[in-house]
Amino acid sequence: MENTLDYQQTILVVDDDPHILEVLETRLSSAGFRTITAAGGQEAIEILHSQQVDLMISDVRMPGLGGMDLLKEVRELQPELPIIFLTAYGTIPDAVRAIKAGAVEYFTKPFNGRDLVLKVQKILREAEISAAPVKAVAKPGPVDLRQGIWGVQSASMKELYDLIERVAPSAVNVLILGESGVGKERVARLIHQAGPRREQPFVVVDCGSTPTGLLESELFGHVRGAFTHAIRDKKGLIEAANHGTLFLDEIGNISPEMQVRLLRFLEERKIRRIGDIREISVDCRVISATNVDLPREVEEGEFREDLYYRLRVVTLRIPSLRERKEDIPFLAQHFVETFCKSQGLPLAKLPIQTIEWLCEYPWPGNVRELKNALEAGVVMSRDGIIHACDLNVTELREARHPVPSVSSSLSLEDSERKAILRALEQSGWVQKDAAELLGISRRALHYKIRKFRIEISGKRAGDG
Repeated sequence: MENTLDYQQTILVVDDDPHILEVLETRLSSAGFRTITAAGGQEAIEILHSQQVDLMISDVRMPGLGGMDLLKEVRELQPELPIIFLTAYGTIPDAVRAIKAGAVEYFTKPFNGRDLVLKVQKILREAEISAAPVKAVAKPGPVDLRQGIWGVQSASMKELYDLIERVAPSAVNVLILGESGVGKERVARLIHQAGPRREQPFVVVDCGSTPTGLLESELFGHVRGAFTHAIRDKKGLIEAANHGTLFLDEIGNISPEMQVRLLRFLEERKIRRIGDIREISVDCRVISATNVDLPREVEEGEFREDLYYRLRVVTLRIPSLRERKEDIPFLAQHFVETFCKSQGLPLAKLPIQTIEWLCEYPWPGNVRELKNALEAGVVMSRDGIIHACDLNVTELREARHPVPSVSSSLSLEDSERKAILRALEQSGWVQKDAAELLGISRRALHYKIRKFRIEISGKRAGDG
């Protein structure tokens, strides 16, 4: 990939190894950059006094003026100069300190030349954009949490907001509990956006849908040749979350082996890629979420107790939609307005009869199911008015006969169990299809089948 900028940008390469200088000069020149080489830190300072450069690549450990001292000198000469450090395994801590002192990136030796060139191009593009004349814009501050999750009339949601505001500024691990569809990932993003790491990566790992064999590589990465088809080094998602936030969704579904590896990372804050002997330090906040009853899993020996306590330094529980029915009218109006606007449709109306029905329906799929139902309602409605019959939900037959309230003889759990049974019957007991009817994930449905001890006709509860 060639440098496509209008002028030839200059890269200063500093290393006491002539071979490294030669390799980088060849790589960078072929990418369209002008390259200047220096055999040490002092020579690099002399060059910077006499020439303007756009980026510097330097070794960390060099005789005489080393990388850290060179960084201090450069910051006085050219405070905005982007600097990438090259480091051997044993000097990774030095490179980490350099990042904290103002370097933009570091690569470990031996490095992938193509990856380094791509990183140089990315850094220079970003520097060019930031240097362009723009109107003064205030540095983004913490997000307004009250705009992050819709529906804040209920006491339980107000309490949740208060907890998020108290937790976000810290770096403690957070465990988010709640049924499928309540918005656990949204809460995790709010915590990240309202905290000091908001300008750093927010990395999502779906532990529930990633096969165990792949999850280890996804989380920890691997080195070339670690296994069949490992044709190049791969950075894991934990490493990608360095300085930012790692969100482990559906953490309750990871294997015992992965529980051990994750526990070691949480204790030592270091990882080792598959097939590698080197350890890499990672500084990231860890937020995890699950719809599984983890305390019960711990009691039954399915989940490690020590890992559970590492994850749940602070626990946030998101209430189900049926526990905060006073929020439903506001959520419903928000979803209708958002969908109509995104589709370029006239704003559909929600009559009081539909609102009442929405408040009585138990919503086993929670906010996700409500959102899907209202999108369907906008499309299916006539004359711009959404009626209960326009909503594609499994309890449609009971729309004309409101679902009994909590105080009635039929409990909400009974109502939810009936809705699941009805969806299973309608789908021919195929769990995948039943989950789609309910608007929840297959894994969530499987959990509820176990929870309600539902016998699958002619099958085990895990089939489908």
